[in-house]
Amino acid sequence: MIFKQEFDTKSSTYTYIIASAKGREAVIMDPVIENVESYIKILNELDLKLVKVIDTHIHADHVTGASKLQKVTSCTTIMGEHTPADTVDIKVKDGEIIDIDNLKIKSLYTPGHTSDSYSFLLDNYLFTGDTLLINGTGRTDFQNGSSKDAYNSLFNNLLKLPEETLVYPGHDYNGKFSSTIGNEKKFNPRLQVKSVDEYVDIMSNLNLARPKLIESNVSRNIQLGAN
Repeated sequence: MIFKQEFDTKSSTYTYIIASAKGREAVIMDPVIENVESYIKILNELDLKLVKVIDTHIHADHVTGASKLQKVTSCTTIMGEHTPADTVDIKVKDGEIIDIDNLKIKSLYTPGHTSDSYSFLLDNYLFTGDTLLINGTGRTDFQNGSSKDAYNSLFNNLLKLPEETLVYPGHDYNGKFSSTIGNEKKFNPRLQVKSVDEYVDIMSNLNLARPKLIESNVSRNIQLGAN
């Protein structure tokens, strides 16, 4: 399998380029609009045909490259069915399988960071978007976020996967590339809680700054990054 993890330094966003083999069909997950030319270069170098672009949710900290990639490659755009983005080509349901060549990607509805947040499971690769981060979890204080929903998505969904499942988040701010479900259960400080109320209390007292361009980014991302 071809697996490329690309990093956007401005927003600390991870983008994933995945294909079964060189010369085959590919998917890109959570692309950043400023890096589209770089993704196209990688696709060309590996003789890959981009057929699908997936966004895990409507992002607040960067603009998606989905629309721009679609213009260049005629790929299909995909998001979860709870997305407010009406122009997305395919809206997948919880548990639905996205078939790309020999790859089968399962969609998992994991709200909490936002009301439209989805994670995606490919074999033992779990792409968690902003739901589960390495040694952290996604904030829940905007875009219909809910700490109770996040707790449920984490403890009753993602953390029930096998401990060896590889965790690939949508962001990292500390130079880490991946983790495992087992490591997050043991060492993630936000997961060492005994109740939903304890988790809600932690998330209610983060006092994080609001993303500077949240209004314009969300507005553009509802249009899949189109101007």
